[in-house]
Amino acid sequence: MGSQWDFWVDRGGTFTDIVARRPDGSLIAHKLLSENPEAYRDPAVQGIRELLGLEPGKPIPPDLIGAVKMGTTVATNALLERKGDPTLLVTTKGFRDALEIGYQARADIFAKKIVKPELLYADVIEADERVLADGTVERVLDEHGLRQALEAANARGLRAVAIVFMHAYRYPEHEQRAAAIARAIGFTQISPSHAVSPLIKLVGRGDTAVVDAYLSPVLRRYVDQVATELGAVEGKGPKLMFMQSSGGLTDAHLFQGKDAILSGPAGGVVGAVEVSRIAGFGQMIGFDMGGTSTDVSHYDGELERAFETEVAGVRMRAPMMKIHTVAAGGGSILSYDGSRFRVGPESAGATPGPKSYRRGGPLTITDANIMTGKLLPEFFPAIFGPGQDQPLDAEAVRTAFAEMAQTIGGGRTA
Repeated sequence: MGSQWDFWVDRGGTFTDIVARRPDGSLIAHKLLSENPEAYRDPAVQGIRELLGLEPGKPIPPDLIGAVKMGTTVATNALLERKGDPTLLVTTKGFRDALEIGYQARADIFAKKIVKPELLYADVIEADERVLADGTVERVLDEHGLRQALEAANARGLRAVAIVFMHAYRYPEHEQRAAAIARAIGFTQISPSHAVSPLIKLVGRGDTAVVDAYLSPVLRRYVDQVATELGAVEGKGPKLMFMQSSGGLTDAHLFQGKDAILSGPAGGVVGAVEVSRIAGFGQMIGFDMGGTSTDVSHYDGELERAFETEVAGVRMRAPMMKIHTVAAGGGSILSYDGSRFRVGPESAGATPGPKSYRRGGPLTITDANIMTGKLLPEFFPAIFGPGQDQPLDAEAVRTAFAEMAQTIGGGRTA
């Protein structure tokens, strides 16, 4: 047997689950809340620290760990909550509105009030350039004018830029020169469409480049934070890898925003398929209900992927597992609106979490399962409370449901 630990981490919206392989080959599972700011900064690193038996704050000896493989919802949450980095779009003159217009598709054809998704880019620069479909350069890139416009945007605080020129998927020279100018000025995230999604069609290619520019800085900060705490820097320490939306692993430093949207759920599909195969089944329907959402997938001999998808109102063209996600999980909030009971789509997440998590949260599906006896606190990890050592609070759940019954019944009891 080796002398190092290996870790597999699934960071969800509510819980982070870790499976560790000890140096002797035995396996151990561990569970933490994905957010517990009073106790730790990052659940994956904290879980690894706890499994290694290290004191809080003590550095992790990098030679103890062989590999860490991780699926994360960091990029997904940033997209859902629109918390990516302010992004600049640089496109061919005359096409500043092309991505906003998109395909002119209406999500609800009979809706009288059209609510368009919020744009991910904060500003647009129209570059004076044009390459035709056959490669003919109709207008040479005005580098001086572009440099001035980029310097002004940089001065306004924009650091992420998506560069999307007509026909650049095949003739990328103008995008390459624009990217070099942006790099020299000091933009820290540059996503030229020919490198991000080198495919025909301006809108799909442009949308993907914008998503990449918007999410990659968030992802990079998270990856760097985890890598630093694990000592996986400059080719030293453990091998750190992340699950991509397509279902494959990639090195931490090659992990991009466009490939991270379904990082967590994709690992669930791959795992479910492998478990089914071991059990002798060649066909499978995956039902993965977590704290925040439920993911449903299908397998009939091969992993199913989509190459053009829409997530949270954002179109992108990148290979992803074909997964249907519903905003319903254990953390879906139960409420009474005066005339009927409602469940979700809002979620209590990890903070404050369900009522039973001892953080003053609302009643949720999890609490309903405790109330009906389907979820037994004695069989659930005791990771709640200030010391992360208390079980689920069943008494608080019963009290909250009694109060709801009083409110609905107007003080009357059955």
